[in-house]
Amino acid sequence: MISLRLASCETVAAAEPASGAPRGQRLSACDARRRFCRLRFVELIVVLLIVGAVLLILETILPGLVAGILGLVCLLAGIIAGYTKFGAGVGNWILTGVVLGLVGGFAVWVKVFPDTRMARVFVSKRVVGNIDAARPELLNQTGTAYTQLRPSGTALINGKRVDVVTEGSLIERGTPIKVVAIEGARVVVRAADQSASAPEFKPIKT
Repeated sequence: MISLRLASCETVAAAEPASGAPRGQRLSACDARRRFCRLRFVELIVVLLIVGAVLLILETILPGLVAGILGLVCLLAGIIAGYTKFGAGVGNWILTGVVLGLVGGFAVWVKVFPDTRMARVFVSKRVVGNIDAARPELLNQTGTAYTQLRPSGTALINGKRVDVVTEGSLIERGTPIKVVAIEGARVVVRAADQSASAPEFKPIKT
C-alpha cells in the first residue's frame, strides 16, 4: 500500500505537463503523501518494538517459549523495517536501542524478579541440606548399623538414619555402634563392644 502511494506520487509528477494544476501544488500534495507514508511506517516500527518487548516480558510468567519467540520475531521485524525504509543510519540506531533494551531489561529482571511475590511461585529458597554442617550433638551417641559399613554406610542413631563412616574396619548390619568423632560432615563410628577397650579416637588435623 505504501509503495503504491509513492508510485502514485511519481506518476503525478511525471504527468505534470498534461495537468492543469500548478506545479507547486502538485508537488506539495505528493510530499504530503510521502510524509504520511513515512509516518505510518514509523508507527509500524514502534508498534513492532513495543509488542516484542511486551511479549518478552510475558515470557517470564507464561509457560513455554511461544511468547518469547514471537517477541524476538517482532523485534527483528522492526529492525529490518528500519533498515529497509530509512537506511543504515536509522536502522543502526534502532538495532542499538533494541540491544541496550534487552541487556538492561535482563539485568533489571535478574536483580528484581527473584525478590518479587511472583518469583516465589517458581523459585524455592528452602535449604535442602548443608554438606559442610557439623553435628556435634551426635558425639558419643550410640545406635546400630542400619546397613553394612564398609567403611561407609548408614546407621540408626536416636531413631534417625545418619550417614556414617568407620575408622576403617568393616561393621556388619545390626551391630551396635558408637559415635567417636565428628569431622565436619563426617560422623565416625566404631563397634560399641570395641569402644571400651579401644584408645580414644583423635582426628587427624589437616
